[in-house]
Order: sequence, then structure tokens, then C-alpha cells
Amino acid sequence: MNESSIMVANIQVNRLSQLTIEELKAELLSLVHDRDSDPLNQKVAYAKHELAPYFEELQQRNPYPAVESQVPIVLGVWTPVWSTIPFHDVLPGRLHDCSYQIFLENGYYANIARYAPGSKSKLIEKLSPILAAYDFMVMQKFEIRDGEWFIQNVAINQALRWRAIPLTIERAEAWFHKVLESRWDEFTQKTALPQELKLDNVDKTTLKKLEKTYRATPKFEHVYVDETLRIVKTQREEKQRPSYTIAVRRK
Repeated sequence: MNESSIMVANIQVNRLSQLTIEELKAELLSLVHDRDSDPLNQKVAYAKHELAPYFEELQQRNPYPAVESQVPIVLGVWTPVWSTIPFHDVLPGRLHDCSYQIFLENGYYANIARYAPGSKSKLIEKLSPILAAYDFMVMQKFEIRDGEWFIQNVAINQALRWRAIPLTIERAEAWFHKVLESRWDEFTQKTALPQELKLDNVDKTTLKKLEKTYRATPKFEHVYVDETLRIVKTQREEKQRPSYTIAVRRK
């Protein structure tokens, strides 16, 4: 970084330090608005060069820095509005408004999303009521261990549904609760994850990517969290670059 760039960066840091938390949050959300569909390499660079000062400033002002105090704050339903996690778009056609992160008091957590390939095509829009959508759910357990979040995958579920019936928050929650109830004994007694996933409607290449992510136990950290916004840093492996997710509360 040259002297001019350092000067500009310092000016930006000083400016951000003068903003209120709500102003910082508003600017951050404005910067990522409608940008979650950008190519991953662009988003990684964007996080490094544009968003990092916001992450750092908000981290310094995190109202819940103690990990144990974060659990009751995250309970509920969130939507990731921007993320550099490659897993989010392993399958094509994710509908961002139908993407949910649901945390329950019993220590279970679900990432749920609807995928409708071609949904932005005008022809597909006309045909959408009679086409199928692919609903995908990764179920996980969470707890606090030694002052850190511990996340473990427990299951992947999928369902083909009519696109005409939207995946609302209520339907996503109902699906999560139904699967959790039906597989409760399995989850509470399970000691190891299966080495191979068995999923329909997924090609072999995509399945391999999903398996690798599913078997990982990622590091999970809230850079910032309050009642309406979460900035999450995750890292699947120690040598892998960290990923960032910005999520807003929906319920």
C-alpha cells in the first residue's frame, strides 16, 4: 500500500470512528445492497478493501463481546444479505429473500434456502407456477465451548416443491421443526457423521463439494452482533481464508 492509499485509509477510519453504531450499520447494509449475487472473487476483494474498516469499527463497539451473552441475542430467524461463503451458491438459483438462518433455544440451528434456477428469466417467470423449486436445509447443533461457538453439522434435508407456493419464514420454521422432531432420537444419539451424503437431484460434482463442507467443523465467530444485525466470521479449515456473512433479523 502506497503513502496515498494509507492516507485515504486513515481518513476513512477516522470518519467511521465518528459515526454512531446505527449509522455504521446503515452504511454497511447500503454497501452490500443487491451485491450478494456478485462473483465470489469480487466479493472477497470487496470485503478486504471496502467492508473491512466497517467490520473492524463495529467489532470494537460490539455490545455483546462475551460469547456466552450472544446466544440469547441470536435466537430467532435471520436472513444472510451478503456472504463470501462459497457453500451458499454451490447450487444455482438461490432466492435471497427465501434464505433463512434459524436458531432455536434447544441448541439446534438451520440454514434453509430455496433454489429456483432460471428464476430471473422472463420466460421462467411466466412458467414459474407450474415449475418445481428445490428447498435445501443444513441442520446443525450449536453450543459454547471454552468461550467459543462450537458448530456441528447433523443433517442435510431437501424437498422439491411448487414454485407457486413461496418458502415463507413460517413454512421454513415448520419444516425445520418437523424434521427435528422426526429425527430427534437419531440426532441425540449420533456420534459420527456419515462419510457419504445421499441426496437426490444433485450431480456428483456438487455432491462432493457439499460432502466436504458438511463434514467440516468450522470456526464460528460473531465479529458483531446485536438485536438486528450479525456479522459472522467463519473458517472451515485453519489454512483456508475466513468467510464473512452479514445477516439481518427477520423474526
